[in-house]
Amino acid sequence: MGEAGGRAAKGPRCIALVGPYLSGKTTLLEAILYRSGTIQRQGRVSDRTTVGDSAPEARAHGMSVELNVASIDFLGETFTFVDCPGSIEFAEEARNALAGCDAAVVVAEPDDKKVPALQLILKQLDQLSIPRFIFVNKIDRTEQRLHEVLAYMQPASSRPLVLRQVPIWEDGSAKGFVDLALERAYVYRPQAPSEVIEIPKDMMAREKEARFAMLERLADYDDELLEQLLNDMEPPRDRVFADLTREVGEGLITPVLFGSAENGNGILRLLKALRHEAPGVAATGKRLGLDAGKAGSVAQVIKTFHTPHGGKLSLVRVLAGELSDGSILHGARGQDARVAGVFQLMGQEPRKVASTRAGETVALGRLETIQTGETVSTVKGETPQLVRSVPPEPVYGFAISVADRKDEVKLTGAIAKLVEEDPSLRLDHNQETHEMVLWGQGEMHLRVALERLAGKFGVNARSKPRHVAYKETIRKSVQIRGRHKKQSGGHGQFGDVVVEIAPRSRGEGFLFSDSITGGVVPKQYIPAVEAGVVEYMHHGPLGFPVIDIHVNLSDGSYHSVDSSEMAFKTAARVAMTDGMPQCQPVLLEPIVHVDLHVPSEATPRVNQIVSGRRGQLLGFDAREGWPGWDTVEANIPEAEIGNLIVELRSATAGVGTFTYRHDHLAELTGRLAEQVMAARKAEAA
Repeated sequence: MGEAGGRAAKGPRCIALVGPYLSGKTTLLEAILYRSGTIQRQGRVSDRTTVGDSAPEARAHGMSVELNVASIDFLGETFTFVDCPGSIEFAEEARNALAGCDAAVVVAEPDDKKVPALQLILKQLDQLSIPRFIFVNKIDRTEQRLHEVLAYMQPASSRPLVLRQVPIWEDGSAKGFVDLALERAYVYRPQAPSEVIEIPKDMMAREKEARFAMLERLADYDDELLEQLLNDMEPPRDRVFADLTREVGEGLITPVLFGSAENGNGILRLLKALRHEAPGVAATGKRLGLDAGKAGSVAQVIKTFHTPHGGKLSLVRVLAGELSDGSILHGARGQDARVAGVFQLMGQEPRKVASTRAGETVALGRLETIQTGETVSTVKGETPQLVRSVPPEPVYGFAISVADRKDEVKLTGAIAKLVEEDPSLRLDHNQETHEMVLWGQGEMHLRVALERLAGKFGVNARSKPRHVAYKETIRKSVQIRGRHKKQSGGHGQFGDVVVEIAPRSRGEGFLFSDSITGGVVPKQYIPAVEAGVVEYMHHGPLGFPVIDIHVNLSDGSYHSVDSSEMAFKTAARVAMTDGMPQCQPVLLEPIVHVDLHVPSEATPRVNQIVSGRRGQLLGFDAREGWPGWDTVEANIPEAEIGNLIVELRSATAGVGTFTYRHDHLAELTGRLAEQVMAARKAEAA
C-alpha cells in the first residue's frame, strides 16, 4: 500500500469520538479540523459555529443529539471522525457506529464524578472489542496530578491505562508535556503547534520514572522487552512504538493522552498517536469476521439520514472493495438497492464524489430497502451480517396525537422515518388504552423527536402522559336476572336470563358456562348471552375492563316469536349492568418488576426513590461485571414509573437506567383509586 512517514500506510481510517456528556467531543472534532487545516477557523459550541452539532435541535439544546461526521487529511493519510453524542439518552447513535470504526478516542474530563459515565462508554467498547485511546480533556482547568486522575479512572477500565505523556506544570497549570515514547518535551502555543524544548531538569527524574512505568506495562505482553528492562537495557525506540501499535490493536492496553480541545493543545500529538497506533480497515474487517475474498465490496450502515431535498442517505463504512454511483448492493434479507450518489459528509453538508474505497466513510444515496446496522455487499447471497446493535428497551414514553385525525397517516409515516434514523425510538399502538405511544430513552430524547417531527417533517404532534391499563374485578358473588322486552308493532324483542356472577382467582381469566335444563333458554341463544357478557366486560362499573370472573347462565325464558340472538345479548348486558355493582367491584393496577442499574454510591438515594413511588424493595446486589455498580430490584406500580427515569438520572449524575416487565395486578383502593376513577369519568364525559 506504499509508505507514509516511514511506516506502512493503513488506508483511510475511521475513528469514533466518544465520552461522557459535556466532556468536549464536538470541541475536539473542531480542534482536529482546524489543526489539520481542514477549516480555517476553530468554531465554538457556545457560539453555535462548529462543524458538528449543526442540526437545529443540537444548536437549540447546546448538545449532540446525533452523529456528526467529518474527514481530514493528515500527513498524507485520511481520517474520518465520527463524533458520538455523550448523553445516555442518545447512546444508540454510538452503538450503531462503533462496530465499523477502527478505534475510539474516549474524551474524558479530570473529574471523579464523571467516572460512572466513563465506565458506561468503556463497557460499550469492551462489548465490541474496539481499540481505544483516552484523551483527558480540559487539562487547563484542573490542578489534579495526572497520576491521581488515572488512579480513579483505572477501576472503570477493563484494560490497563498506559500514560503516554506527563504534563509540564507551571503555576498550577499544564503549560506543556513530555512524550514518554519519544522522550521529547513540548510547550503549548495558543492555537498553534507546540514548540519542542529541552526536558526541564526538574522533570527528568519524574519523566524517567513515568517512562519506565509505561515500558513495564508494555513488557507485560512482550517477553523480549521485559528481558531488556530486567538487564537495564534501553529498548530501541522503534521497538517501543511497535509494541504500542500491536498492544493497542490487540486490545491489551489503553494509551492515555491529554490536552485542551478548546485551546487546541495536545491535538497534533493525539493525531500522530492515531496515525501510528490505530489499526486500519483490514484489521477491523478481521475483528468483525469479514472474509474479504468472498464477499466482494462490503459496507456497514452506521446511520440513516432523511434529508429535506436529497432523500434518504445511508452513512456507511466501506470495509472491503470499492463502491460508486450505480453500484448494486444486497442486504441482509436478500433485498437489492442501487446506489444513487456517493457523498462525503462534513457535519451536515454532503459533497458528491465519484466513488469510494475500502476504509472510507461516506453516505450513499437512496438505499431505500437498507436499514441502519445492516451489512451490504456487491455479491448476492454472500452478504455477511456483521455486528448489529440491538436497540435498548425504552424507559420513557408518552401518548402522541395530531389535532386533525386525517393527519394520523402523515404522523405515523414521519415517525417511521424517525425510527429508521434512530432505532432506539419505538411507536406502539396500545390496544388496551387505544393510544399511540412514542417510546424512547428519556425526556430529552423524546423532546428532540417531537422537534424533528415539526421541523423536519412538518408534523406538529401533541403529547400527553400515557394511560395505565387499569383493570377491575369483583370480590363477591351475586345472582341476577336480566330481561329485555320491547314491543313496537310486528315482531317484538324478548330475552330473559338469570346469571350467576362470581369472582375467580387472580390470573384465572374469564369463564362462561351454562347450567340450563329443560330448554328454558334454547341452545342457539346461549352464545349470544356469552357475547353480551363479553361486550359488557370492556367497561365495568368502575369504567375499566373486567377480568377474572365466572359467569354462569342458570335460568331464563324465551318467546317462540319475539326471541332472537340480539334480544338475549341485550338481556345479558342488562343482567351484567345490574349485577356487577353488587359484586363489590375493585380496581386493579398493574405492578411491574424493575431492575435499576446504578452506581453503588447512589443506591441509598435510589432506595428512597423506589419507596417514594409506592414501590416494594426486593433487595439489591452488586451488578455482575460492573465494579462499583449495584442492581436494585423492586416491584413498583406502573402508574409510578412514567417519569421514573427522570428522577433516577438526576440521582445518578445521568447514568442510571432500568429495565422492567409486567409482574402482576394488585388491588388499588382509597383516595388513589378514587382519583383514577374520577379521571376516567372526566375523560368519558
